[in-house]
Formats: sequence, C-alpha cells, structure tokens
Amino acid sequence: MGKTIAVTNQKGGVGKTTTAINLAASLAVLEYKTLLVDADPQANATSGLGFDPKNIQTSIYECIIDNIDAKNVILQTETPHLFLLPAHIDLVGAEIEIINMPNREKMMRRTLSKIEDEYDFIIIDCSPSLGLITINALTAADSVIIPVQCEYFALEGLGKLLNTIKIVQNRLNPDLTIEGILLTMFDIRLNLSKQVVEEVKTHFQQMVFDTIIHRNTRLGEAPSYGSSIIMYDAASTGAVNYLNLAREILQKNNMTSMSSADKQINLADEQR
Repeated sequence: MGKTIAVTNQKGGVGKTTTAINLAASLAVLEYKTLLVDADPQANATSGLGFDPKNIQTSIYECIIDNIDAKNVILQTETPHLFLLPAHIDLVGAEIEIINMPNREKMMRRTLSKIEDEYDFIIIDCSPSLGLITINALTAADSVIIPVQCEYFALEGLGKLLNTIKIVQNRLNPDLTIEGILLTMFDIRLNLSKQVVEEVKTHFQQMVFDTIIHRNTRLGEAPSYGSSIIMYDAASTGAVNYLNLAREILQKNNMTSMSSADKQINLADEQR
C-alpha cells in the first residue's frame, strides 16, 4: 500500500501547489509510481501539468459527488510514473453539495481507497482554505506537508492549521501525522529569510524538513509551460531542491537504502 500525503496551508501564496506538483514529479523521476490529486477548485495543479481545466470532462468532483471510479478519470502526464486526478471549477460547489451527506468528511477517502494500492505515493494538493474539501483531504491522508514561506508573516495562521489537524486526528483520522514543515521561497540574500528559518526551526524543531526551497525564477516559469520543474529545467536550483525533498521523504519513510552522505544533492550557493 502506498502513502498518501496532503500538501496544505490555508494561507495562500506559500508554494503549496508548486510543492505538490514538483514533489510528485520528483518522486516519479525516482521511479516511484505517483498520483497527484488536484483538490483545489482553482485547478492550478491540473494546468501546471499541461492540462486545460476547461477541457476536463470528468474530474475529482465527479468522483466525490457521483462516485465515479477514479480509474476512469486519472490522466497520464508527460513524466513517466506520474499520473493526475484532475480538478475542475465545479469542485467549488462540492462543499455545498456534500454538506448534508452522511460521512461527508470521508468522501475523498472513499474515492482514493479504491486505487491507493496501485501507487507508491498519492500527493493531494489542497485549496488555500480549511473548508470541507480540505478536511476530506486530511481525512484521506496518512500525513501532511505544510509549506511555510520565508517571509515576515510566516507563522501567521499556522496555529489554526495545526489545531484543525489535531481535530481531524481526534475525530476522523487518528493515524494522520505531520510529514513535515517545508520552508519555501528562501532568498539567500535576505537576512529576513534566514531569521524566519531560525524562528520556525526553534518553534518546531524536528518537524521541519532539512530541505529548503529557494526562490528561483525557473521554478516560477515552469507552470506557464504546463510542466514540472523537473521536466522544464532539471539542472535548476528548484529541481535540485525538490529532488532533495523527495529523497528526504524517502529516507524518512525507510524507502531507500541511501547513506546519510548521499541524502542531499550538492547545490552551489549561486542561484541559477
């Protein structure tokens, strides 16, 4: 059985979708069969992998609302071993439609439980909210990655998110764990970025990933070409960062025999 990881933060602009896309792609190029689930009505993960949401006929919405088998909806991406369960703007209405349904928090778990054995990893890109669809994702997940931007309001709202995770653990998914807090948009030139890293690591210690995602122009360009950073520019800082994150997650879950010395790909301070 594979591992399901939700990538979530109700604060927008922290690199959540960027992380979901590029972590999934990194795991795929390391030859782990990976499914990216777009659980955000904005469908940015869908368009970020080269699919036009306007042309999506069936999506995760139909899986949740109409109980359509996800196997009939999943798309093959340009990256070997990487598959997509796409989203559509219709998903925005799903929270209203399922609000009176029995087990409304477990609709996504029902969908993913039918296919989870077919993948090594399922990565869920959540919407920037703590609504019912995000609660569904947390209920379906084994663990959570929380992207945190290396800027002034980094910890804003994080307490509310952690409290939501605790409620889900207590009431809906007792096996849910925090995979880690991921520091994103790090600018090596700014003292503020370094201060945020120190503050987050002081507060959360072992919960913070060793890997830090640097601010990188190529990383920002990739979605406009409908591509992950791995396929767009495998030699870029962003690609190296996300490959390091994938390797760290594999190491953490005892899914690789690599030594500690091999855990990180070397990265020059100079940004590309």
